[in-house]
Amino acid sequence: MGDFNLALVIIAAVVCVVVFLFNIYLLINYQHPDDLNQAYFPKLVVVLGLSVAEISILMLPADVANRQACSNNIYNGACNLTLPMKDLWLAVYIIDVVLVFFVIPFAMFYYEGDQDKSCGKRVFSALMWVIVTAVVVGLTLGILYGLVGKVDFTVRKLSSSTTNFPSSWSSLSLSKNHPCLTGTNGNTNLCDAYIAGESSEAKWTMRTTFPEYVVALATIVGSVLFSIFGGVGITCLPLGLIFSFLRRPKAIITRAHYIKEATELGKRAKEVKEAAAALQREERSGSKGRKWRKNVKAVEKELLFLEEDVKALEEMYPQGEKAEASWALTVLGYLGRLILGIFGFIVSVAWVAHIVLYMLINPPVSPFLNEVFIKLDSVWGLLGTVAFAFFCFYLLLAVIAGAMVLGLRLVFITIHPMKYG
Repeated sequence: MGDFNLALVIIAAVVCVVVFLFNIYLLINYQHPDDLNQAYFPKLVVVLGLSVAEISILMLPADVANRQACSNNIYNGACNLTLPMKDLWLAVYIIDVVLVFFVIPFAMFYYEGDQDKSCGKRVFSALMWVIVTAVVVGLTLGILYGLVGKVDFTVRKLSSSTTNFPSSWSSLSLSKNHPCLTGTNGNTNLCDAYIAGESSEAKWTMRTTFPEYVVALATIVGSVLFSIFGGVGITCLPLGLIFSFLRRPKAIITRAHYIKEATELGKRAKEVKEAAAALQREERSGSKGRKWRKNVKAVEKELLFLEEDVKALEEMYPQGEKAEASWALTVLGYLGRLILGIFGFIVSVAWVAHIVLYMLINPPVSPFLNEVFIKLDSVWGLLGTVAFAFFCFYLLLAVIAGAMVLGLRLVFITIHPMKYG
């Protein structure tokens, strides 16, 4: 068991480092060229936010692997767990709430503020918005915690034919050598208890701690968003990759065709530039009404379509000394999307089948994925845990894909799609 604990600690540390480095890689390759060597605080928030989101998903398989350290004990408190998972869960969710409601809004208000203002004014403006958010969130959580911050447990009274249950367990002198009660007839080691009838059911109400209550609310909100975005993304993610392969450029176009398409794109680019210039003049004149904002969104949408068409044209007609190598990489890239799409489709079908067979039908028809992960653990101690981590991480990718499909605007915050370079 000691070797298993050491391996789990090493894997947990390595995974955290890999997640952090991977997010730095994403930031470097997906940041805007104008943000190079500047805006370090928003970049730090981006890396931290991505890391917390990914670690919160990977905490599930870590918790499962952590409990295997006590698989031979009757209850979890009978051994020392490798990792303090309860404290780690609370820490991750509290950090998640702080990031969502305070740190990320501050970074967004500061970064997207008026660039003509000084740094101090932008910080002050962002702080004012964050303070308002903090007051609203604090009052909401405080009122809800005071009114409904309790947990109800359905319990039944236990009765015993050996002896009456005492009001205090400290007086029984239970120990390792004497684990059972002494009966009223003087006999020892008589351990006997049974559940009373249904009429003995009662509700045991207790107030939860405030951090646990915040975690519960965050879980409820996250579950709703997960059901919406994840339900859409689990289908759109693999099918999007497969359809991308089906709509791929089949061959390199001729130079005449390229010139014709490039001319059309040039005309569209000129129209977008003129529309953007007109919007800038309206902004300087102070006329920023609803119609102006609607036109800005239309220009941004047209610019996005224009960039996609330009990229597609560059793929169909690679240029330069390495044109053939570029075309070969394009073909391999679309083949990779097809393979990933098929593999993702299999994983999506497995998740849907597991939800139907194990969760929606009562009693469950089959443990399905649970049994698969358990059998993988029998091959190697952490193989099932690694497979479970992959399936959990796939759900995170499905949620991202669903968010991109359903829409990129949440209340007053706009989410911009990530693009390489």
